[in-house]
Amino acid sequence: MINQWHKSSHSGGANDCVEVREHANGADVRDTKHRDAGHLSFPLDEWGAFLQDLRRERH
Repeated sequence: MINQWHKSSHSGGANDCVEVREHANGADVRDTKHRDAGHLSFPLDEWGAFLQDLRRERH
């Protein structure tokens, strides 16, 4: 889902989570309840490191 906002499949459809939009330069993250408040942007290397840490925590 490149360049489209999406929620984690673990959110269960609730609106108290964050949405992510991944793109060639990294990812943007926003609050589902306050979409109009803007988003945080993360460069590709930081986003990759974050995802890698998440995967490591699961195992």
